[in-house]
Amino acid sequence: MRGNDFLEKMGLIDPAYVEAADTATNKKKNSWMQWGAIAACFAVIVVAATMLFPHDEPELPSDLPMLSISENSSGGMGYEGYMAYDISELVNANPWNEESEISALPVYQNLLHYNEYHIASGSDFDKMREFILDVAGRLGLDPSNLTVTDNAPSEEEKQQITKEYEAGGSVVPDGYFDPTALIIEADGIKIEVDQTMTATIHFDPVVSLPEEYNFTHYASYVDTAAVADYLKSEYRELIGMDNPQVNIHGGDYNIYSQQSFSIEFFDAADHDIEQIINYNFNRVAFYCDDNGKLFLARVFQPDLSKKMGDYPIISSGKAKELLLNGNYLSTVPYEFPGAEFIKKVELIYRTGGYEAYYMPYYRFYVELPEAEHENGLKDYGAFYVPAVEGTYISNMPTWDGSFN
Repeated sequence: MRGNDFLEKMGLIDPAYVEAADTATNKKKNSWMQWGAIAACFAVIVVAATMLFPHDEPELPSDLPMLSISENSSGGMGYEGYMAYDISELVNANPWNEESEISALPVYQNLLHYNEYHIASGSDFDKMREFILDVAGRLGLDPSNLTVTDNAPSEEEKQQITKEYEAGGSVVPDGYFDPTALIIEADGIKIEVDQTMTATIHFDPVVSLPEEYNFTHYASYVDTAAVADYLKSEYRELIGMDNPQVNIHGGDYNIYSQQSFSIEFFDAADHDIEQIINYNFNRVAFYCDDNGKLFLARVFQPDLSKKMGDYPIISSGKAKELLLNGNYLSTVPYEFPGAEFIKKVELIYRTGGYEAYYMPYYRFYVELPEAEHENGLKDYGAFYVPAVEGTYISNMPTWDGSFN
């Protein structure tokens, strides 16, 4: 119906109907205004109740001990950075990814403590002895016929060291002469287990791999993967895992544009958390010498007997917010360049000997524009944000203009 037709038809309507319709409309308006006011009041009550009595936020466990962040390092030179033409070249087999649905992870206390002279205490030599004999057995040695020694200095060496300290006007620090490792030597193999429960295996003579394998420092990823398959088969007993998963990690370059990869194994597990623990702690690594021969292997088995509990962890998105806020640890000698330079994130445990607690962190790989090279190589610095919910951290790190 056109506009003019509508107006003409309106003139034919009885005014009584118009009046009645207007009265009904006013009643409806009044009714809706009354109900609208009641609804508004009810909404205010609901909002207030939600604010006073939140029910969507999960309650955090209250019986977990507080944790402290270790900001000191073992005194390593340089900073943790990785050179690559693109972030995609930096690879590993980390079982965690940003789609992982993990709400809590275990935290362990490091049982070793270091004094100002970097002398460790808290070692469990019984566990170290059990571990070194286990590794020897995996290598085909008979543990019952082996002699376990330590690296404590001889009496003659102690006297000489004491004289040197006295000549300098000081005394030998407490614990300086205590052993720090157990040793087994047999059949061209030397096994040394240190206080961190790392077994280092020296092969003498070094072991040559079949000619078809390229086991060198700068072998390609494909060649390294082939060597890993060979080692997995040849040293299955030493690896000692139900389901060994190869971790070919690295892909960064040196200043001569030579790319390198490393070989490790960890036990793949059905449970995500167990697999993350194995990836970070329980590992076996193999190393080549300058001539492409196997000369060294390491079995990592840190003491995780002191579990602090299963701690709620934050998301990688929340960790990014903390990173932007300056709540991070890093040895990078440049200021954080900004969110647009974040190129990759992964969840890992910091397992260094000087950590007070073995706890999960998000490691962000951040492109450092100040360090880009003329040949196109880029530097990616490592920035660490605690993955544990901040409620349980007594000293959340804050960047203060210095470098850790």
